[in-house]
Amino acid sequence: MMAHTDRHFRYLLRLLSAHAMLYTEMLTTGALLHGNTEKYARFDETEHPVGIQLGGSDPAALASCAGIAADFGYDEINLNVGCPSERVRAGRFGACLMAEPELVAECVRAMAEATDLPVTVKSRTGIDQQDDYEHLWKFVSTVSQAGCRTFIIHARKAWLQGLSPRQNRSVPPLQYDMVYRLKQDFPELEIIINGGITSLAETPGHLRHVDGVMLGRVVCNNPYLLAGVDKYLFGVNNIAASRMETLQNYMRYMEREIAGGENLYAMARHIIGLFHGQHGARAYRRHLTTKAVQMNAGMEIVREAAALVN
Repeated sequence: MMAHTDRHFRYLLRLLSAHAMLYTEMLTTGALLHGNTEKYARFDETEHPVGIQLGGSDPAALASCAGIAADFGYDEINLNVGCPSERVRAGRFGACLMAEPELVAECVRAMAEATDLPVTVKSRTGIDQQDDYEHLWKFVSTVSQAGCRTFIIHARKAWLQGLSPRQNRSVPPLQYDMVYRLKQDFPELEIIINGGITSLAETPGHLRHVDGVMLGRVVCNNPYLLAGVDKYLFGVNNIAASRMETLQNYMRYMEREIAGGENLYAMARHIIGLFHGQHGARAYRRHLTTKAVQMNAGMEIVREAAALVN
């Protein structure tokens, strides 16, 4: 989800659901501590509840970032121990840390001591040859003793050698039963399942075994899927905004951001899939992808695209 779940995308998602927990893209400790902290960490107040996802393996650096997260007003700190990309691996964070549960526990403990915010962990079921249930059990047992009470598990192992990040999202088989078994063995922990879930209709089956469901790429491709979450999963009897109403609300946000100097495409790219499966969606998509990237593109591009699905 790196380079996608930025503050613009999260603002769009909050227009669709008032209750779903949102997360930032993975932010490295180096970026937050030595880069443009304001650029990476700021978010709109309407995004709550929102968690910051961190990438790193230095307990002291992560503790400092936890303090930054608290100062910015985040609701949760999530440590990513599931990303399999080579760049992440070279920095000694992401999925490779599943081989070092004691270090992950040390990182969690340092963050928990630095802030009162809940510290959670997102992982895979395993990595490379360390992919049996015993390894996963040991990982969760070790890290939970450091104070982590919530684990978000992508129900696939990660091959750190031989598969690209894209392949790691689909080639290793899904192992939902391993995640279900975790909840049985750790009933006191909150276990949230992730991976391969493409519709809200699938979620009740998972929720019979675990405490929550995380949606990822499917929402990037079809953000309007989130419009049904409040009623379907949270029992809120409200009428969701239509796709066009959502677009109009987001366009007002875009106009404010453009007035502040933001680039059109940085925001328009998130609404390319808003009319997924609807009449005129292909023409709408084509117009945005070809026109919004042009130099000095303005809001008229979005209005023209919207007219194609009316």
